[in-house]
Amino acid sequence: MPARPEDLGVSSERLERVADICHWYVDEGKFPGTSVLVARRGEVVFRDTYGMADIDEGRKIADDTIFRIFSMTKPIASVALMQLVEQGKVLLQNPVHRFIPAFEDPKVYVSGGPKDYATEPAERPVTIHDILTHMSGLSMTLQVDPVTKIYAEHGVRFGGRSLRLDEYSDLLGSLPLLFHPGTRWYYSAATDIVGRVVEVVSGMTLDAYLEENIFGPLGMVDTAFWVPEDKAQRFAELYTRRDRKLVPFQLGGSNPYLKPPKMLSGAGGLVGTIDDYQRFVTCLLRGGELDGVRVIGRKTLEYMTTNHLPGGVDLQTMGMASATETAMPGVGFGLGFGVVIDPPANRSLSSRGEYLWGGAASTAFWIDPVEEVTVIFMTQLFPSATYPIRPQLRWVVNQALID
Repeated sequence: MPARPEDLGVSSERLERVADICHWYVDEGKFPGTSVLVARRGEVVFRDTYGMADIDEGRKIADDTIFRIFSMTKPIASVALMQLVEQGKVLLQNPVHRFIPAFEDPKVYVSGGPKDYATEPAERPVTIHDILTHMSGLSMTLQVDPVTKIYAEHGVRFGGRSLRLDEYSDLLGSLPLLFHPGTRWYYSAATDIVGRVVEVVSGMTLDAYLEENIFGPLGMVDTAFWVPEDKAQRFAELYTRRDRKLVPFQLGGSNPYLKPPKMLSGAGGLVGTIDDYQRFVTCLLRGGELDGVRVIGRKTLEYMTTNHLPGGVDLQTMGMASATETAMPGVGFGLGFGVVIDPPANRSLSSRGEYLWGGAASTAFWIDPVEEVTVIFMTQLFPSATYPIRPQLRWVVNQALID
């Protein structure tokens, strides 16, 4: 039951603008449906669901609808690895090849095509810090660059789940990097390598580790790498737009999420409900603890949500033109999260120190520790850059703060 917004310094009347903009997107046929949840100091002050989870089947979005969260998996996988750092089992300066030998002696792309290319030795090894900050030199399948084309030549494409995580990690380790580690920021498949390191260090598969150390303790009962049969009717369809219409967007022709996947992707493989993700973000807002259960240390979380880009610069300065889940100006990057370092440069109504990310199906979340506000937005429209819903939500949520 949502709290009375005014008791938490939020205008209920002004919060209705959140529903107005979400409903407009659905009514205009731009999103199939939306679900949004706003909380302050861990108390829900606004939630709204509107539109369809599956247009053809006539299923409406509900509070318990299960969504593909894609890259909103990344912060979860990053917290998992940092749990192991807290235990002294991993150091950020450790080379990745200590855990995944295929990353030993990495090579950097210099020139050529996907079948015939030249490389040079990397100036140093890829480290754990590199894969947590997207400064590893790895690429990803949603971008266009020479290394992505090499990935495609080896069968690595968006939505591909045909390899096990260990096989996939070994393959990426054998292919060239796009740049020397630590020299650039580039959104990448590095968080899949994060997930593999979690497996190697813990001796558990990634799904089992997350269930035992994050999902179970936090009560995230519907978050997993696949949707079992008894929950299938709660699973939203994924859409894209063609000829100004919403059409289903299937990865590989049939729905691969309705059975256990071979590939456990720490970069983008999870599905879950908005309420599950609310438990995760509330835990983070409260310094890593929820309902008496601590999953990460307060000091560790502060470190993770500090800008780690060299010289304190933003993504616009440090990055290469690439697909991201945030506007790059005024946002730095920590260990698994984007971090707002300059709200005016970001052209958004935000706080310095706010941390955030999103997913390829236009989902998003942010945590504002200054205002003690968390926001989660769910829909299922690929790709995420189709509409500017994320900055719009930031304005319509934060303008409602009155205390």
